[in-house]
Amino acid sequence: MSQTDKGRAQDRARVAGGQDHEVKYEAKKEGVSKGEVKHAVKEVGNSRKKVEAKLDRKH
Repeated sequence: MSQTDKGRAQDRARVAGGQDHEVKYEAKKEGVSKGEVKHAVKEVGNSRKKVEAKLDRKH
């Protein structure tokens, strides 16, 4: 796992729906709006795999 500048481990397996930069990154990566990413996080939880699978089904 990667470490932050404060020495804490980052969890790349999760999407932090409240963190604008993470939502923007996921939206750009998946080619969807930030709102769609936030909606997917609310529906399926913050697991990156589940969020990406939910967004893929919308296409």
